[in-house]
Amino acid sequence: MPLTETRLRALKAKDKPYKVADQRGLYVEVTPSGGKLWRFRYRIGKVEKKLSIGSYPDISLKQAREATYEARHSIASGGDPAFEKRKQKIREEFLAAQTFEAVAREYIEQMMVQNGRADATLVKANYFLEQLAPAIGSRPIKEIEPFEVLAPLKRLEATGKHETAKKCRSFAGRVFRYAVATTRCQSDPTSLLKGALVTPRAKHYAAILEPKELGGLLRAIDDYSGYPVTKFALQIAPHVFVRPGELRHAEWREIDLVEGIWKIPAGKMKARRAHAVPLSKQVISLLTDLAEMLDHKGYVFPSARSFTRPMSENALNAAFRRMGFSKDEVTAHGLRATASTFLNESGLWNPDAIERALAHGDSNAVRGAYHRGKHWEERVRMAQWWSDHLDQLRLGGNVVKMQTTAAA
Repeated sequence: MPLTETRLRALKAKDKPYKVADQRGLYVEVTPSGGKLWRFRYRIGKVEKKLSIGSYPDISLKQAREATYEARHSIASGGDPAFEKRKQKIREEFLAAQTFEAVAREYIEQMMVQNGRADATLVKANYFLEQLAPAIGSRPIKEIEPFEVLAPLKRLEATGKHETAKKCRSFAGRVFRYAVATTRCQSDPTSLLKGALVTPRAKHYAAILEPKELGGLLRAIDDYSGYPVTKFALQIAPHVFVRPGELRHAEWREIDLVEGIWKIPAGKMKARRAHAVPLSKQVISLLTDLAEMLDHKGYVFPSARSFTRPMSENALNAAFRRMGFSKDEVTAHGLRATASTFLNESGLWNPDAIERALAHGDSNAVRGAYHRGKHWEERVRMAQWWSDHLDQLRLGGNVVKMQTTAAA
């Protein structure tokens, strides 16, 4: 006879567990401690199996029967409800262990380290994780809601770190999208936070844009009396247009002094595209002297503390400060703006060739073709012209700005 709520409540514990059937494989098992556990017995082929549904009264008679109905429907469709339940339990335990910090560290290792991202990029990624970890690091990534991510970002904003807050949100978004791609969460909660942060003002690196001032800077560099490797880096940096991080991570194996070319691998470039830098006679001469001093091995600009590490991220800017230039006058990164301004104002060079020399993002399909193709020869000529121009400024000579476009 099927069970009723009255009969269920009246069931008493005995010395040993016993079963009371309901209908169609559903029964309740009464334990010696008085627990009443719902079970569903069924067969897959010739094998008898058992599905645990829950305990009474947490699971009512009606709910137990509904669960049994769903289990029978699964069996009829070729499923195995007990197996599915075990699999779901394992998955839930797995996902509970997939915290934001665990997934973020996996993302950094799998998608950044193994893809050859620059050391500076990895340091920044770990810094962003440190900012987020106290708030959401230990939370299962699939359970994190937008407000939980917003809270640490707003704390950063409150201290005036608007750019850091923006970059932390971007980093968190990449981690969540990686988690979605690896089936550990359903969506990226940071996508709902667009517009929730203050947009930081664009930051422009200080750069010298007047010929006389640039000549003074070059003469000051020649008089620099600090670490010799830093002086070489200061002398070379104005000539080559690269970002400070790309310069300090240069390795001798990337540089061909005979052909006059520096091939920077994609992993060291901001846009993740390999980049070639034509070297002027002046730069080749400086690099030749430096190579003799360093035995032509490892980093071109090694740290003063260890030749197995590149010079520090702040080495060039610190040197400028010791030379008496403030951060509002000149920065290592600003040397790129200096070169871009002078080259464009000269009227001698195709703007696209200048953009390619600066390794800026290709803005269209035409610019995307400028690698070692059409504009390479122009870039070689431009590199030599720019070095000659810098020499003239350094010596205090008069510079005539030409407004005719050089032949391609």
